[in-house]
Amino acid sequence: MENLLSIVTFTPMVAALILAVFLRGDDAAAQRNAKWLALGATTFTFLVSIFILTGFDPQNTGFQFVEDRAWVFGLQYKMGVDGISVLFVMLTTFLMPLVIASCWDVTHRVKDYMVALLLLQSLMIGVFCALDLILFYVFFEAGLIPMFLIIGIWGGANRIYASFKFFLYTLLGSVLMLVAMIAMYVDAGTTDIPTLLTHQFSYAPLSVLGLNVVGGMQTLMWLAFFASFAVKMPMWPVHTWLPDAHVQAPTAGSVVLAAILLKMGGYGFLRFSLPMFPVGSEVMGPLVLWLSAIAIVYASLVAMMQSDMKKLIAYSSVAHMGFVTMGIFAANQQGVDGAIFQMISHGFISGALFLCVGVVYDRMHTREIDAYGGLVNRMPAYALVFMLFTMANVGLPGTSGFVGEFLTLMGVFQVNTWVALVATTGVIFSACYALWLYRRVMFGDLIKESLRSITDMTGRERAIFAPLIFFTILLGVYPSLITDIIGPSVSDLVDTYEFATADIVLTTDVATVDN
Repeated sequence: MENLLSIVTFTPMVAALILAVFLRGDDAAAQRNAKWLALGATTFTFLVSIFILTGFDPQNTGFQFVEDRAWVFGLQYKMGVDGISVLFVMLTTFLMPLVIASCWDVTHRVKDYMVALLLLQSLMIGVFCALDLILFYVFFEAGLIPMFLIIGIWGGANRIYASFKFFLYTLLGSVLMLVAMIAMYVDAGTTDIPTLLTHQFSYAPLSVLGLNVVGGMQTLMWLAFFASFAVKMPMWPVHTWLPDAHVQAPTAGSVVLAAILLKMGGYGFLRFSLPMFPVGSEVMGPLVLWLSAIAIVYASLVAMMQSDMKKLIAYSSVAHMGFVTMGIFAANQQGVDGAIFQMISHGFISGALFLCVGVVYDRMHTREIDAYGGLVNRMPAYALVFMLFTMANVGLPGTSGFVGEFLTLMGVFQVNTWVALVATTGVIFSACYALWLYRRVMFGDLIKESLRSITDMTGRERAIFAPLIFFTILLGVYPSLITDIIGPSVSDLVDTYEFATADIVLTTDVATVDN
């Protein structure tokens, strides 16, 4: 079937346009129709994406389902997926119907809310499918707008501050990436990503402002892309926008932000930094490894100090993204496999944790940990679900959270044992803050009067959690569902990287002998 990627990418956008143009009024019937249309569009998108996954050949390390045609003003519309990107498309299409279902009780500007979520889905899928620099940049940056609106309109008391902080951090980081893309086009004469993957950018040392830049143009372009992707991840120390955005965002916004949007940074490192600028990655890799290790420890310690459940989980996300960047720049099979697995797993687990917070927030309208206690007495089903995802977040064997962290640490240990040692302490710290949160909220006597009438999860809420529970456990006991798909593409990426950097070392050695 042709144009599958375009159908999956733009179906939510078409549904958003139908909502915006044809749906009138804001009464109960109009709100219900908006929700059902959004749910139907996202569900249809997921069903179509299954055809992409079933028709995907993991042994083919090239791009598949490629759509290539001329666009306006001579620009190129080129879409495709490989073993690295196809699972991110699936993660997005899988989660969005659950996100729509999670905001079924929203009553404020429902049509606009659904339009924003649908537009955001199209733009996120576009990022993972784009095979042209300009197209990628348009999708990457345009995704800021609906998330900015979701936080700024439907967020908490400080939503304006959080939305502008989110927007400015991510936009400013991407300005340097745009400059690098222009330099790439000037050097290679094309914006075609598959062609750029085979182009060798200059790595001759350069003198910039009196400083000798090892790796030359590759290192400079690597830094420009790093400025954007590091903020998007977010990496320490440019992570400060994330806790504010999570705390102020509505539940659906937090789920999308943690489960999908953060993964764009990791995907960018895998699509651009490692394969296109291998010398820059080799030069800057040790710095990234140490920044990642610091992020894991620092964010875990800060999480222990939080009194807001959302903020604690937000810092937990910063720590887990540290494992991702660490695995990517270990630049070996185990490390990159673990990083991708961790991103997919984190999409299920972090999304579920923010949904767990949303369940009690909808009932009590507070996220303060001290406002709870003894909920297991009134919400046994909720306590069981929260326990499962808390243990998965810690990395309990048998859950998907364990596989990603274990593979990542294996990969990093081969490169730098000290970084691996420091990062491993983060696993211990994560158990501290996660179990502390669970104990404070769930256990103890039910002494607060406001909690005595709280009700357990509804059927809709249980239905939302059911597929998340299923995949968290399934991937924990059968990780080859992921690794079999990503393995050949990762192997090809690592082999290309090692060949490029080995050739650089050889060239340097020969030049030294000649001198």
